[in-house]
Amino acid sequence: MALSRRVLLAAMAGGAMAGGALAGCQGAGRSSGAAPGAAPSSTAGSATASASATASGAGSIAATPSPTAAQTAAPTPTPTPDPPASEPPTKEPTRAEVVRRYGATAPTDWGLEVAGVLTALPEGERATALTFDACGGPGGNGYDADLIDFLRAHAVPATLFLNARWIDANPDIFERLASDPLFEIGNHGAVHRPLSVTGRSAYGIAGTGDVGEVYDEVAGNAHKLTALLGHPPRFFRSGTAHYDDVATRVVADLGERVAGFTVNGDGGASLSAAEVRREVAGAGPGAIVIGHMNHPGGGTAPGVAAAVPGMLAAGRRFVRLSDVM
Repeated sequence: MALSRRVLLAAMAGGAMAGGALAGCQGAGRSSGAAPGAAPSSTAGSATASASATASGAGSIAATPSPTAAQTAAPTPTPTPDPPASEPPTKEPTRAEVVRRYGATAPTDWGLEVAGVLTALPEGERATALTFDACGGPGGNGYDADLIDFLRAHAVPATLFLNARWIDANPDIFERLASDPLFEIGNHGAVHRPLSVTGRSAYGIAGTGDVGEVYDEVAGNAHKLTALLGHPPRFFRSGTAHYDDVATRVVADLGERVAGFTVNGDGGASLSAAEVRREVAGAGPGAIVIGHMNHPGGGTAPGVAAAVPGMLAAGRRFVRLSDVM
């Protein structure tokens, strides 16, 4: 039976307690329950369209008493005004502004599917989005070259969510990935924490403790990525992919969209190749699949390699998140 966001396997560190398959990289403890939430919301920038108005002058004829002295005045064109300058982009709020805005707001929901989290592609979209996390630090600084080489060989695009610590540990690999148009780079946080304003944890990983720490986790890596890429990341995924509904509002105010998932493709890099193949092959049109690219030697690469060719042969199209959102 295929896994889903709501059915999770056991985390593999620190004991033998049954739980759910990890959405993020494995931590030191076990999984926590996830409450279903509201439908995803989106934020979009606005632009001011300018139109130039062109007016033509009307000619006039001046008559004199002499019938031979009629003169026709040449029309004078009305100059076209310069279009107004476009509105400047909205300025990113500071940490202090975010804390003032949300510091007294209590969350009402927590889990994988709260308001503001994108759990599928837009309605009617028939493609599938493959997304892979690189968690960094204790979550793993490895690089699954077999997975990336397979995607390149089959021209399969993907969105890669990279943690700041993973980037620091793999600068040359990051540069090659960032320069490859097949891939889009997403924000996977500064230190891979669940995103909470009250310190909620998931899989034994402590979440951010307040609004200021939410800002640090999101903006810290966003600023790093902006400097490296030359543009800000468009999508954010927290460590473990858990959020409360205040934290997702902070992410939106910082100009990013929260990427959840439809199908847990590798159970936090804990599934076998056969299980990964089953989960990925079972992803329907419009699904967002989460997997990991920082655990070479695991089941992710061979499982994806076993699933994707058949999907391509059946006419499935794969996209980066920004291709359809």
